[in-house]
Amino acid sequence: MQNYVNGPEIPLGLGMALAQNGDALTHFAALSAERKQEIIEHTHGISSKNEMRAFVNSIASSSFV
Repeated sequence: MQNYVNGPEIPLGLGMALAQNGDALTHFAALSAERKQEIIEHTHGISSKNEMRAFVNSIASSSFV
């Protein structure tokens, strides 16, 4: 498992989707490093832009704590 949270790179699709959703970006930034890593790992199974957008929207509107 590669650790993206402590490194310079968040996967491009996740970063772009977070940049388009300020609430999700704020929520993601406030998470622990472990929780951020779990979210990043989850995105590896996402295969479309719309699916990524929906996942990022769920970060802002759910209990991803």
